[in-house]
Amino acid sequence: MTNTRSTTPDTRKGASDRWYAATDEPELVELDAVRGLSVSGLGDPEGPEYAAAIEAVYAVAGAMGTPGAPLEARWWVEDERPPLEVPRAEWRWHLFLKASGEITAEQVERGRDAVRPKVAAAARVQLAEFAEGLSVQVLHHGGYADEPATLARMDAFMAERNLVPRGLHHEIYLSLGELTILRQPVARVELGGDRA
Repeated sequence: MTNTRSTTPDTRKGASDRWYAATDEPELVELDAVRGLSVSGLGDPEGPEYAAAIEAVYAVAGAMGTPGAPLEARWWVEDERPPLEVPRAEWRWHLFLKASGEITAEQVERGRDAVRPKVAAAARVQLAEFAEGLSVQVLHHGGYADEPATLARMDAFMAERNLVPRGLHHEIYLSLGELTILRQPVARVELGGDRA
């Protein structure tokens, strides 16, 4: 089993920090808070709302003159079924572009205003900040249809270490359809069932 780091993060603009580094095997990491542009929505990742949200977040980033960063998405469902059993039309998401420096709400507002006449969904782009803290992550190689096998490896890693999911499933698309960081914030479960 190899435990190599991705060789792509240091070759792409906006992807040189540890936020974009992951190994081929599941690992436990501690991550700081991040800030950037976000658009939230509901629907199939191959649907028109998702496509419009991607266009909007990149248009606003371009108007702000911010460096290109890999697209990210945090996913969840509001359903008792396991997420992959829920119809994709019911998937909820926050798209995200990490800022490489400080950005303000005023800068985001100016960026939205600049592109809104041509990109209606730009009105939905917001400044967002979130912290994942303790997380399990792995570098997934291959298409999205193959992710369940990689997610199963993450689940086994968590179970072996008494970790449970806490927060939203997170994907960072280093190379669309080829390299994706799969990340899950976690909490430790003490013997007796309490979360630490």
